[in-house]
Amino acid sequence: MPHFLTEPADSPDVQALYDQDLADDGYVSNAARLWAHQPTTFNRLFELMAFALEPARISDRQRGILIAAAASTLRDSYCSLAWGGKLSRMAGPVVAAGVIHGTDVGLSDQEHAIASWTRKIVTDANSTTPSDVRMLRDAGLSDLQIFSVTAFVALRVAYSMINDALGARPDSELVDSLPDAIVKAVTYGRPAFEAVASPDE
Repeated sequence: MPHFLTEPADSPDVQALYDQDLADDGYVSNAARLWAHQPTTFNRLFELMAFALEPARISDRQRGILIAAAASTLRDSYCSLAWGGKLSRMAGPVVAAGVIHGTDVGLSDQEHAIASWTRKIVTDANSTTPSDVRMLRDAGLSDLQIFSVTAFVALRVAYSMINDALGARPDSELVDSLPDAIVKAVTYGRPAFEAVASPDE
């Protein structure tokens, strides 16, 4: 199964969620099929994530680094693959795989700082210290940006945790579209879902 829940009843909101996936990617993702149980929650969560991150005024590449670092630390294969792929298109597969592995090869000092902060708060938010915040300030982030980045990461973790808890598996179409470096870097989490998989998988 692509996730642990049954397919929800069709509705205009469900169809709109599926149609957006079809328009963006050419197929309906397993994540969309899961979140179709609450399409409005899905939409509002992503609106909130965008709203939280907007004051940080970071680049798309930095956003990809944040998400890939958060997902890989959480051992979420779905978002690691999806955002590893997106980051590889922006920064190259070596850089993207480095973020997933935690080596941060090819990152600027500021990018390394936000990736390190992300991993620390995902691993144990109670372990942070004033010196961790000072590292971000030294890398050029204002306190507003630090709060914005932190709020965004926390919301991304909530999204990943819901997917992981309810068994959402990466799409085979997604995996097939990725560079080998990204697929090989993600050795954790749930495996990709194949349509021909046995019913008890």
